[in-house]
Amino acid sequence: MRAWEALSAGERSALLADPDPEVRRAAALQECRRDVHVTAELLRDPKSAAEALRRGLLFRTDAERCVAERTHLAALAENPSLPPDLVERLAVNPDEDVRLAVSLRPELDETRRMGIDFTAGDLDRGEGVRWVRDGLAEPEVLRRAASSAHPLLQRAAAWSPHLPPDLLRLLARVEDPVVENLLGIHHPDAPEEVLMRVFARLGGTFSAWMAETHPRFPREGLAARYADHLDGNYRRLAVRDPAATPELIERLSRDPVVWTRQAAARDPRLPLHRLREALLVPELASSAGANPALPEDEMAAVLDRAGVPA
Repeated sequence: MRAWEALSAGERSALLADPDPEVRRAAALQECRRDVHVTAELLRDPKSAAEALRRGLLFRTDAERCVAERTHLAALAENPSLPPDLVERLAVNPDEDVRLAVSLRPELDETRRMGIDFTAGDLDRGEGVRWVRDGLAEPEVLRRAASSAHPLLQRAAAWSPHLPPDLLRLLARVEDPVVENLLGIHHPDAPEEVLMRVFARLGGTFSAWMAETHPRFPREGLAARYADHLDGNYRRLAVRDPAATPELIERLSRDPVVWTRQAAARDPRLPLHRLREALLVPELASSAGANPALPEDEMAAVLDRAGVPA
């Protein structure tokens, strides 16, 4: 079904007539984008009505009936074929979710979009803005979304690894933690300052880990800035600095915070005597075992202790 547009007419017809009702429903939800009769049929099925309203080509009478009956209005508000006068009616609907859905419609200009009374959730990452998510490699879609004042369009654009430099700079200046998180995860050229802000705000989380492992995450100067920081997450950053000395790495391998100790135990600058000690410490053994500076005889000793036959 995901390759619907690439299928032949015969293959589509076969899926629409499949003996399995779930397959027929899934096929109809693809075909309804261009066939009002398929949409009308799906609207009779409670299992498919909301999705058909969201994506299907609609008879005006069906759209009017849904507005009058207040049926799945947030889904209807996303429908590309919804007549403009019904869009305007939904734009002032009492339901916040409906107004938000209208505000994200692709045909609206910026003045009309921002004239709608909507509220964007603080944690909403914008993945539901389908026209942007479907166009993450399309320059014009990205430009419309990234340059909008609508936070969910900005967030949707921040998912793209294809943002050109000017749009990347534009989004990097947006004071929105969700945009920063998404840039840190998805964009190969996310600015260092964005990555550091994500790390500072979310240390210990997946997003912070993604920022820290990003190729552009800063390295130089981290030892001088963070080796004595009160927060162990920051002391761990000192290990990343190429200028960190073996003495500092050894000190950090005894840090009160286990994540910092483990980072130091993996570092090839760790003095050999301390690396041997770390191999015998349960919470450091795995990190020390992965240390590329571990001599071959020490590797063999690890295997011997584990009972691995030669």
